[in-house]
Amino acid sequence: MRVFLIAGEPSGDRLGGALMDGLKTLRPEVSFDGIGGDAMTAQGLVSRFDMTELSVMGIAEVLPRYRSLMRRIEETAEAVIETAPDVLITIDSPDFCLRVARRVRAKRRVRTVHYVAPSVWAWREGRAAKMAKVVDQVLALLPFEPPFMEAAGMRCDFVGHPIAAEPEPTAAEMADLRAELDLGDAPVAVILPGSRRSEVERLAPTFGESLRPVLARTPDMRVVVPAVAPMASAVQDLIRTWPGNPVVLDPRGMSDDRAAARKRALFATGHVALAASGTVSLELAATRTPMVIAYDMNWFSWQILSRMVKIDTVTLVNLVAQSRTVPEFLGPNCKPADIANALNALADPKSERRALQVEAMDETLRQLGRGGEAPGLRAARAVLDGLG
Repeated sequence: MRVFLIAGEPSGDRLGGALMDGLKTLRPEVSFDGIGGDAMTAQGLVSRFDMTELSVMGIAEVLPRYRSLMRRIEETAEAVIETAPDVLITIDSPDFCLRVARRVRAKRRVRTVHYVAPSVWAWREGRAAKMAKVVDQVLALLPFEPPFMEAAGMRCDFVGHPIAAEPEPTAAEMADLRAELDLGDAPVAVILPGSRRSEVERLAPTFGESLRPVLARTPDMRVVVPAVAPMASAVQDLIRTWPGNPVVLDPRGMSDDRAAARKRALFATGHVALAASGTVSLELAATRTPMVIAYDMNWFSWQILSRMVKIDTVTLVNLVAQSRTVPEFLGPNCKPADIANALNALADPKSERRALQVEAMDETLRQLGRGGEAPGLRAARAVLDGLG
């Protein structure tokens, strides 16, 4: 069995590595070709070129490399056509992957599976119909996604979310982190203003002001801000004016696995969290950390986006658990006083809101597959079943 895989981002590389491991378990004779990163290389892939060539976002970043990217699209499509694999698996990165799939489909019929469904349930539902022209099967991370893909004419299998398979922090890891950051036994507020410079710069002042009423009510609370390595220095500068002498969890100089373990330990240590909107809500749910979600953007972008979005909540915990227990403060509602009130309400250990949110987080992780078969193995089974 020959499988051609394409991943263009680190998150896709991790999904691809787990899927390859699952395929090797079920079909030991499988062979791999394609593009991937360290996780996929560890499973036996010899990447045709460095995956980082594809990890570009935004018009300003893409334009200087447009010709190079188009050349890579053509090269990759020709490689698929020439090798004629049993299945082409494209993993996220739709701008690159679906262009390759389109060129392949124009010249050769190769079964194509796309891993990670587009969020058509939230906005731009027309993407599913376009995808259906070149994709036969979709592997979905969220349990409510299959009907949207199937309505467009594709097979869609929910295979579980990788967050459900991550190890839970141990008491020893949490104690070590408290000692490392000199947190003592104090309650901890985990603050996550985003991973990109633009959003951190926009959200940091609001998040800092939101903390003042919280710390006034709980003076011994410590504030810890996890940072991604490229943003660690910038985060340290941006939070200097925050109250509470905040500490930055800096991952520089350590392995990805070590950094991820420390981050999970911090989340589990957190008494309450304030986070920018995004998949981080699932990471917090995995450690049962009560959270408030807040996000802001420029006025023009908000006007456009608010008219395009079809859902009344952007938080995945609310969507998966079909609850509205995680409070959100988005766009013009992203105000420090309101955010602080929500944080204080959740910080109360006896709060009914806190208890209901924890229940919703547990339900979310159950639905995402915690306690069941690993997502990579489920994904492999779905691919093989689709091949018949």
